[in-house]
Amino acid sequence: MPASPTPPVSDDLDLFADDVLVDPYPTYSRLRDLGAVVHLPTNDVYALTRYDAIRSALGDWETFSSAGAIGFNPMVNEALTGTSLSSDPPVHTQLRAALTENLTPRALRGLKDQIDAKADALVADLVEQGSFEAIDALARAFPLEVVADLIGFTGEVRGNMLRWGQAAMQVIGPLNQRTAESFPIAGELYGWCSNVTADDLAPGSVGRGIFDAEARGDIPPGSAGHIIHQYLGAGVDSTIAAIGNVVALFAAHPDQLELVRKDPALVPAAFNEALRYWAPLHAWGRRTTRDVEIDGAVVPAGAQVALLFGAGNHDPRHYDNPEAFLVERNPADHLSFGYGPHGCAGQGLARLEAHAIIDALSRRVQSLTVADAQRVPHNTVRSIDRLPVLEVVPA
Repeated sequence: MPASPTPPVSDDLDLFADDVLVDPYPTYSRLRDLGAVVHLPTNDVYALTRYDAIRSALGDWETFSSAGAIGFNPMVNEALTGTSLSSDPPVHTQLRAALTENLTPRALRGLKDQIDAKADALVADLVEQGSFEAIDALARAFPLEVVADLIGFTGEVRGNMLRWGQAAMQVIGPLNQRTAESFPIAGELYGWCSNVTADDLAPGSVGRGIFDAEARGDIPPGSAGHIIHQYLGAGVDSTIAAIGNVVALFAAHPDQLELVRKDPALVPAAFNEALRYWAPLHAWGRRTTRDVEIDGAVVPAGAQVALLFGAGNHDPRHYDNPEAFLVERNPADHLSFGYGPHGCAGQGLARLEAHAIIDALSRRVQSLTVADAQRVPHNTVRSIDRLPVLEVVPA
């Protein structure tokens, strides 16, 4: 019998090198040209690079397993055992139900007016200032407050949310220096979530509700802390990245901001396009449970797979003119929230937050002048670290 065709190889590429993490899109393009799946020996992974291959893998949990596989080092995968992020159905189904109970459109409907009002007040204050640092003052400040209030975080925990959330995502990468430096900080979050009780969270909060679900037997004993870990560990940093990207993209593309100003119905489409254009997550892991053929090449059973959401979102086989930022495109099928059983559990909340910010910006801002965006390498989340807004022209 003839040997099964093997995927193309990129021998010298480190998917987590500093320059790739800061601007991965040239690398994504080269990898897509090589094939839908490319073997990267430096990282010992098989990278999925094209839209159809990534979406197919996301929908096939039986072949592309999340159990002990979403991270790119064994220590983080062991630490995440028992979470919905790192499990497959049926365990995943039960854990996710508790995680998403308070994140359904119906549950979030009651938060919309409150979140819209907070966003409008924050943007109005920043516009009045005339210049501000967009990441600290807006992209970080807003989701941190929203999530803290939602889960019921109080006291010093609120002050630790940013560093804990950043570290929790950083350690999903390989065992490089960034991961090593972040493990002690991620350990603080893990330790707190392992010991948190209902009394540590504000009355009436979603966090209290998760402990109520545990008490009813709706989720396994001891899993409430794991679920609260995911709210903070998996959701905050990526939302911060998405909102920062929105500000930078509107500054760079004033014509697209003007389209949203003229037609507020474009707010959801603008967020979809921002997520497509600059995916907040760089790479996410899976492990194959069997030999699987992708675009004519065979990935062996037991292989670590890296899903490159940003590469798929710029695949010209799926999106016309993918290098253009066009709010009227409305790519509702972008990959940045994942797809299938593990589609982002918090995407409804992220949309609520980002839509509120985009709506407030489109009503209150005619144009933004910004300094160069500063990005720092992060293993998992591609975000802007500093974005000085030099001038705001009010609407």
